[in-house]
Amino acid sequence: MRQLILQKNQDKNGLVLVEGKDFHYLRQVLRVKVGDMVNLRLADGLPYDSTVCKIDDSGKKITLQLCGVVRGPHQPHEIQFTLFQFIPKPQKLELIVRQATECGVKNIIPVISEYAQKGSVEALSGKKIERLERIVREARQQSGSPVDTKVFKPVTVEQAIEIWNKMKEEAGGEENAAGFVLSERAVESGPSTPSTGSGTEEGTSTVCIFCGNEGGISPDELELLTKKALLQPVHFSVNILRCETAALYGIAAVQTAILGF
Repeated sequence: MRQLILQKNQDKNGLVLVEGKDFHYLRQVLRVKVGDMVNLRLADGLPYDSTVCKIDDSGKKITLQLCGVVRGPHQPHEIQFTLFQFIPKPQKLELIVRQATECGVKNIIPVISEYAQKGSVEALSGKKIERLERIVREARQQSGSPVDTKVFKPVTVEQAIEIWNKMKEEAGGEENAAGFVLSERAVESGPSTPSTGSGTEEGTSTVCIFCGNEGGISPDELELLTKKALLQPVHFSVNILRCETAALYGIAAVQTAILGF
């Protein structure tokens, strides 16, 4: 269900004033009217139900009255997913970020790889990151994702390995983590489908997926990722996928293998 994400909290009376681009989203996109219900996620990170109690079209303001915190189904064991995406062309990266956000990926980390084009790497400046952050917000509002997805600044392959190894330590070790690298080439030493050993493991709390760009992942990079990051190489026996398709396909496959949707 769609939601509105705001970087503010309610006032002492339980009211939230919406204006600017958020007014346009509610009025022109969702086409709300007085009395309609709106799902909110405020600065405190909690989801709320709210009612449209006043619309000021001339001043471009909408007042929402909170009804209370939404109590969703109990999630006893949450898993954090991280996508390490080798940097593709800017438009493809935007699509990958949007789709990964809709899938509930927590961290999206662009990686400067051997096959990454120099222009695509240079394009990831401050303004580009800000645009990706806007795309994340739009995707969360559209999909209703409760996950606070973050896009990070680009890192090298070596730095990506360090980040993943640190994530594993913070999760309590290898037994609580699962890491995969998507390979367009069949790898003899690894299985063709993602596995966490015993299927859905109650202790698994963090999962990463490394996905290549237009050129894929070089043999040297693949060896580095499997030996230093201890990633499980995964090769899907399907048609050759574009990098933006491979990222979405890989996320879905890994989530299905681990969460058992």
